[in-house]
Amino acid sequence: MRHRVSVKKFNKTSAHRVAMFNNMLTSFFKYEKIETTKEKGRALKQLADSIIHKAKKNDLHNRRIVARYIKDKKILAKLFDDIAPRYTERNGGYVRKFLTYKRFGDAADMCMIMLCESDNSSIDKK
Repeated sequence: MRHRVSVKKFNKTSAHRVAMFNNMLTSFFKYEKIETTKEKGRALKQLADSIIHKAKKNDLHNRRIVARYIKDKKILAKLFDDIAPRYTERNGGYVRKFLTYKRFGDAADMCMIMLCESDNSSIDKK
């Protein structure tokens, strides 16, 4: 039984799963949107929300925690300098996921994961 298990194992070893999500997170913060399957997107959304929440408090401890997931130093700097300050007024929900289509080969549900609009951009428009 899978009671209270939040994320699927995706039929991969734990090391492969960790490496896959580290690479997906790095690509996600590099391009600010990514297309993947629905279940991987669900797991990625949870990870990305927690990482952005940690990056909002820009101190050495949180920088080292986030550096465990994002190995590229340029992307790490982009996250702390550009992405996290956008969401200073927001308490959660930094990433949104919406279904796009069914993949042709195996009919897997595909989704687009992208960063939400920052609250600061809506203030500038008023």
